[in-house]
Amino acid sequence: MIKAKKSLGQNFLIDNKILNQIVNCVEIENKNILEIGPGTGNLTKYILNKKPKKFTVIEKDNNLIDNLKEQFKENLNIINDDVLNIDESLLFKERVIVFGNLPYNISTEILSKWIINIKKDFWFENLVLMFQKEVADRIIANYNNSNYGRLSILANWKLIIKKICDIKPSSFSPKPKIDSSLLLFSPKKDFYKIKDPKNLEKITRIFFNNRRKMIKKPFNQIFNGDLRVLEKLKIDLNLRPQNLDIETYYKLTEEYENLRS
Repeated sequence: MIKAKKSLGQNFLIDNKILNQIVNCVEIENKNILEIGPGTGNLTKYILNKKPKKFTVIEKDNNLIDNLKEQFKENLNIINDDVLNIDESLLFKERVIVFGNLPYNISTEILSKWIINIKKDFWFENLVLMFQKEVADRIIANYNNSNYGRLSILANWKLIIKKICDIKPSSFSPKPKIDSSLLLFSPKKDFYKIKDPKNLEKITRIFFNNRRKMIKKPFNQIFNGDLRVLEKLKIDLNLRPQNLDIETYYKLTEEYENLRS
């Protein structure tokens, strides 16, 4: 019997109803598929039944690799590595659909890496990903909401995001202590052009460092009280970070890059 490793954040999905719901989020037949952390292969079976064109999985746990090879023989291309070490854009010549019950301890790091590394062309067609519910709530939050923050701004920069469903702990083995949420991500045809994503990360980090305080201090820290930026973007410095909409943060980043160039 395969035991989940707490150190790798493993909780294996065992609910057939949810597994079925996941594979029906998008069209899989004759598509290139990537699954992150297939674990014991429960979702993998459902994906294979949908007859993908090519199917690659990335699994870090050495103990699970032999089981996957034995179960699925030549039906899978198995990569035994940490997903954070891989440049997915170099793996595929065509766009792929990505499925992942992501380890909750690194889920935001994985998503952020994928978004930041997108230059012009997307290497994926869709992302069908599971997160801890409170993380998913932060990803999909809009401004003027207490869940809204750096992750909301980054995730919505290049992606259209749709919540599919919430998932109870009873759907997993072992049962996590929290609820989960399934999100579907699709590439935006057009997104705000920022020269360096690290600048967006910097701007949002400084603004949300004290999210309960007014934005006057972070604005002055970044722009040295430049009234031209203030007037151009029509920003009220008495607002708090969560009161500025997503596009305002992209515009702030653009202004910051213009000042530095």
